Amino acid sequence: MERNAPPPFNSTSLLTQLPLNTTINATVKPFSVFDGCEQLVEGILFDLTLQCINVVVGIPANVLVIAILIYNRKEPSTSDIFLGCLAFMDIYFGVMTPISFLNLYHWQSKGVWSSIKFSYGVKDTSGPLFLSCICLDRFVAVLFPVMFGQLKHIKYRLSLSVLVFCLTFAYSAAKTVGGLPNFEKVFTGEILATFAWMVMCNVCILWALKKSRCAGKDEMHPTKKKAFKTVLYILGIIVYNYLPPVALFPFEDHYSPDVFRCYVQPVGFAFLNISSTIQPLVYLVRLDKVPFLSDTCVKKCCTCVSANRNQAPPAEGPPAEGPPAQV
Repeated sequence: MERNAPPPFNSTSLLTQLPLNTTINATVKPFSVFDGCEQLVEGILFDLTLQCINVVVGIPANVLVIAILIYNRKEPSTSDIFLGCLAFMDIYFGVMTPISFLNLYHWQSKGVWSSIKFSYGVKDTSGPLFLSCICLDRFVAVLFPVMFGQLKHIKYRLSLSVLVFCLTFAYSAAKTVGGLPNFEKVFTGEILATFAWMVMCNVCILWALKKSRCAGKDEMHPTKKKAFKTVLYILGIIVYNYLPPVALFPFEDHYSPDVFRCYVQPVGFAFLNISSTIQPLVYLVRLDKVPFLSDTCVKKCCTCVSANRNQAPPAEGPPAEGPPAQV
């Protein structure tokens, strides 16, 4: 929210009371990056603390995701372009976190704060929209396979990615400029719409996969069973990352302005921002084989993967590398 300007001076009465040679010094309240939350910084610091995880874990994980997508470019999945764009945006957002801390406690620069606000706009928009594109791609592939075959060309996904980038930069620019009435409600409407869409898509996919069991068999086909578990994990991530802002932000009028701006918004955004770490980690864990890393390194980093591999019988020869699982 933009800070309200101080009331203007009554120039007529002031000039009549002061001598002609008196210099008028208007005391202007200094700029603060906490934007009115100087005494209520706990929510903001909670958000920044979770963002530090994005720097330490999220940035390397997203870099590895992009490297894997490039490595497997000869056998790409249809959602790879959305995954790559999402990982790139998350890297950009993570890089801005150290700059946020420096500006909070050292620079106190209004220009730097504008750049940080732009990165927040990028995260607010690019994450939900690109995840919605991935859900749309999966939804069409499972429920409308004939249509999916006709729309499998990369040009459709490139066009959709360009549209998402345009919407992202338009929203981020408006957030940076500020001063727009009821601008917070734009994000509330966006997060409600994308959350409902992602949940609907994943529930429909789970229902379709559950229903498509072989006749006379209780067990699902192994490939469909793997897809079912993947979609189920992703649905859990969507609920974890997006449910808090969805549940809190529509009730803005029930909070005082200071409480909503200084506590409710930072806490809700904190769950949204940590998705920059959770999403790439889930993608990496779901891979059968992680390029560039030895099996020993993978087992040390992820004990659950190690346990699953120890239970599986050893295969003859090197394991076959398939296309990466979709996040």
